Amino acid sequence: MALPAHRPALIVADRWRDYQLLDCGTGMKQERWGPYTLVRPDPQVLWPRQGAVPGAEAWPEWDGFYHRSDQGGGRWEFRRELPEHWEVRYEALKLTFKIRPTSFKHTGLFPEQAVNWDWFSEKIRAARAAGRPVSVLNLFGYTGAATCAAAAAGADVCHVDAAEGMVKWCRENAALSGLAGASIRYIVDDCLKFVRREIKRGRRYDAIIMDPPTYGRGSTGEMWRLEDSLWELLEACRDLLTEQPLFLLVNAYTARLSPTVVANLLSGLMDGRGGTITAGEVGLPIARDGKVLPCGIYGRWES
Repeated sequence: MALPAHRPALIVADRWRDYQLLDCGTGMKQERWGPYTLVRPDPQVLWPRQGAVPGAEAWPEWDGFYHRSDQGGGRWEFRRELPEHWEVRYEALKLTFKIRPTSFKHTGLFPEQAVNWDWFSEKIRAARAAGRPVSVLNLFGYTGAATCAAAAAGADVCHVDAAEGMVKWCRENAALSGLAGASIRYIVDDCLKFVRREIKRGRRYDAIIMDPPTYGRGSTGEMWRLEDSLWELLEACRDLLTEQPLFLLVNAYTARLSPTVVANLLSGLMDGRGGTITAGEVGLPIARDGKVLPCGIYGRWES
C-alpha cells in the first residue's frame, strides 16, 4: 500500500545559474532572467521589502516591470528595448529555454520546477541504464520544460496541451536543447479527452506528469475546475499506466489544495500498487535574505 508522507517536504530549486530570484517584498518579486532583470507581482509575497523607503521605487534596477491593472490583467513597462525573446540555460541538465514576457505576466518558464526535472530525470536515466524503455506522458505541458527534461534523460515523451501556441513553444525549446530529433509527440488537445482516447487505443505509459490549471475551458467550452475534476483525471491516468509504472507527478498552483490533500489523493489512487508518496512545496531561494519563496505544491508517487 502506498502511504503519504507524514511531513510535507519543501524542495528548493537552487541549481540555477542563468536565473536568480533577487529579492521579494510587498507583493512583488525581482528576478534575473539571463542578462535581463524583471519585476513581477506574486500573490505569495505578503511580507514587506527589506530596506524599503516609503514612497520610493521598489527596486531601481530593472529592465521590465509588470504593472497589475485594477480591472484585471496588466501591462509591461520596459526601460530599454528588450529582444522579443531570449534564452536561458539550465546547466544541470544541459537544457535551453526560450524566454518571452507575455501579456499575462509569465515568461514561458517556471524555474522552481527544476527540482522536479532533476528528480524524474534521475529516475528515467536509472531505468534506461537497466535496459528498460520509458514512456512519459506530460499533460498540461505548457512550453515543455518537463518534456525536454524527460526526453534528454532518454524517455519517449508525449506532450499534450490545449493551446497550440504552447505546443509550438515546446518544439522550439526542444530544438534549443538539441532535442529536435528526440522521440517527442506533440499533441494539441483537451487533456482529459486525450487520456480517454489513449485508453481506448490501448496505449500505456510508464510515467505521467501533470500540471493542471485551477480553472480552464475545454475545446467545446466546458468548464474545468481543479477541485471538481482532478480525481476524475487521476483515475483516468491510472488506467493509462503500465503494469510496472515508474512515477506519477502532480503539480498544483492553487491555494485551495494542500500537500496533504495531494498526498491523500495519490494514496487512494495508487492503493495496492506499493511504492512511496511524497508531497510538499516547491520553492525558490531569495538571494537577498536567504528566505524561500513558495511557488506551488507537488505530489509524487514512485515505484
